[in-house]
Amino acid sequence: MQQIGPGELLALCSGSHPPLLLDVREPWEAQLASIRIDGVRSVLLPMGQIPARLSELEATQPVVCYCHHGVRSLQVVAFLQRAGFDCVYNLAGGIDAWSLATDPSVPRY
Repeated sequence: MQQIGPGELLALCSGSHPPLLLDVREPWEAQLASIRIDGVRSVLLPMGQIPARLSELEATQPVVCYCHHGVRSLQVVAFLQRAGFDCVYNLAGGIDAWSLATDPSVPRY
């Protein structure tokens, strides 16, 4: 299972093939706080909907999953790997770590 920290995510997103940011939280959580990086596509797909909406994701594109603290997204990473996704990462510490280490303008909740 591949985990990356907030700084590693920034570096990955500045490369020539940025990953999809997959927010696996609930819509009410995304309304409170979200990760926004210029030029990087972000999708809100709550964890419970992933199996039914798996076809909306491309197995060949790098994906970074995140949630509040990194627990739900870790489960989603494991699911996506079993489904054949090759390049999937979990944002260690979730959006909370992102707010603390990278972007303090993102509200903590």
